[in-house]
Amino acid sequence: MTIDWINEAKRHFRMTKPRHFTNYNHCEECAEHDQTLINCSIDTIGLEELGNPGWDPLCFCSAEGKKYYMPALIRLCLETIDDQFYFEQFLFHLESDGVDNSLFMSCDDAQRRLISSFIEQMVGYFAEQIDNNYATDDVLRVFEIWSR
Repeated sequence: MTIDWINEAKRHFRMTKPRHFTNYNHCEECAEHDQTLINCSIDTIGLEELGNPGWDPLCFCSAEGKKYYMPALIRLCLETIDDQFYFEQFLFHLESDGVDNSLFMSCDDAQRRLISSFIEQMVGYFAEQIDNNYATDDVLRVFEIWSR
């Protein structure tokens, strides 16, 4: 790939780490997910924390928290494209409630362009992996949202 996506994401999503990522007072699960996200950074968070779709702290995370971790999410997509395929989980978070999702709404135009360009580049370089993981329809839906 010609673009250093991780550093581009760090540049576009440069922000202070939130004090909290979830509604941590809501329940024990929210508190645990909040603590997981607090204990990590964009350079240290990995599949151990984010790789289980059934226990994914980002499902409870604020839009600001997801934006903070965007460079890490892009890194995980690239690192796992040939094996664990985190890209599909990434697409799930990007799709959320379509154009009404809080992450999409909170991103500025440059951030939206970065995400749509990243998706487009993933399709260009990793179409076989996307197809092998039955994620083609997901990619098309998410690209439509983020490329508006």
